[in-house]
Amino acid sequence: MARREVIVVENLTKKFEKIVAVNKVSFKVFKGEIFGFLGPNGAGKTTTINMLITLMKPTAGEAWINGYSILREPSMVRKSIGVVFQDSTVDRYLTGWENMWIHGVAYGVPRRELKNKITRLLRFVELEEYGNIQVKNYSGGMIRRLEIARGLLHEPEILFLDEPTLGLDPQTRAKIWDYILDLKKKSGMTIFLTTHYMDEAEKLCDRIAIIDHGRILAIGSPEELKNVIGRDVVYVKVKEDAVPAKVLAEKIIEDGLALEFNIVSGNTLSFIVEDAYRFIPKVFDVANSLKTIILEVKYSKPTLNDVFLHLTGRELRREEGDWKDTVRTRIRMRFRRRTL
Repeated sequence: MARREVIVVENLTKKFEKIVAVNKVSFKVFKGEIFGFLGPNGAGKTTTINMLITLMKPTAGEAWINGYSILREPSMVRKSIGVVFQDSTVDRYLTGWENMWIHGVAYGVPRRELKNKITRLLRFVELEEYGNIQVKNYSGGMIRRLEIARGLLHEPEILFLDEPTLGLDPQTRAKIWDYILDLKKKSGMTIFLTTHYMDEAEKLCDRIAIIDHGRILAIGSPEELKNVIGRDVVYVKVKEDAVPAKVLAEKIIEDGLALEFNIVSGNTLSFIVEDAYRFIPKVFDVANSLKTIILEVKYSKPTLNDVFLHLTGRELRREEGDWKDTVRTRIRMRFRRRTL
């Protein structure tokens, strides 16, 4: 039985003066799947979502949501989708219940049904006992859960989640993941999410589009994407004041010991090899011949980060990115509190 296409995107493009934020993006999303956009900050993820939910007009291209054109039928598109934005949009001086009520009225949910729906959804995200508390007293994770509940209030066919766990602690992130997976299991809802967390994409998504610099580089299930590499990945860290890492890498490729290499950082290399167990002793032999000191060697089966590195020549995530994202999020949240 053929799967039904609920999102169809053809050559979607967005330019801001000379900057091309989204460049001829095309893809399809099928009913009932969790589809992810995986890429670094500035890759074009949020811009794409903003065009799909009709907040932003594309420079070129077209897309259809539930069969409705984002250009010609934006009001019909909006009626059939729910959105949880990257930045919080709840009113912090209202209670959780009041935020839900206003949203339901705005979307035309019949008032005789609204009370029961709010109760059920607050229970679903474990906020029922906090419904009458002002949102300014909520934690970041509670606010995110409230926004997910609010996005579901009018029973959308498609839910858009833009960086749903940005800046949250690991325990809260895991809880949000549970809600998302539970939504798919119980309702069969189609979910489109953006993320730059590899573990999030791998845990949640049926299919992933890897996006960078406004272009989609690959689409597939997590396993299909990792099979793009299909071999072992070995990381080699060398002493910085020795022979440059690139010289070692080029010698290894020249000797036919590895299929491909990338410079992860100034003194760390990644190699794609057929057999890590055979490769590792040989890399020490080459290093000794060049009088290069190896500080560390590790290997693994391919990850989504390795796939991104393979496609772009750079890592998707660096460790320092997590805390920087958290700081940025907290700054935005504090500014929003001051301006409400």
